[in-house]
Amino acid sequence: MRKIKFFLLGLIPGLILVFFILNKKGASCSGYLPNSRVIAETLSKDFTYSDQFKKEMELWKIDEKFLKDSIITKGSIDFENSDAQKKPCPSYVLIYPKKNPRYEIGYEKCAETSNFQSLKKLR
Repeated sequence: MRKIKFFLLGLIPGLILVFFILNKKGASCSGYLPNSRVIAETLSKDFTYSDQFKKEMELWKIDEKFLKDSIITKGSIDFENSDAQKKPCPSYVLIYPKKNPRYEIGYEKCAETSNFQSLKKLR
């Protein structure tokens, strides 16, 4: 029992100290989740757009900056409707925003490019 008290006496203040240090530096573990990894990889590649996708962007008045900075960055991958194991280019469905989605984007993430094929306005 005495060993547990000493263990907790060091563990609890240590956790609190680490929490405040990491929080002050702005560190987070969210970049390791599958959703964050797919989005980060998508943003790191060159974008190519199908003709249909370009027409939809013009129709809904969405520019490339809004697509990258808001829709993709703050969106969520719908893994149930995606084919992440497809070879050579996995295909994904991205929804934006996460709650009450307005847009749905279908794209393929290849080795060098992200090929955007469909853009749907849900409401």
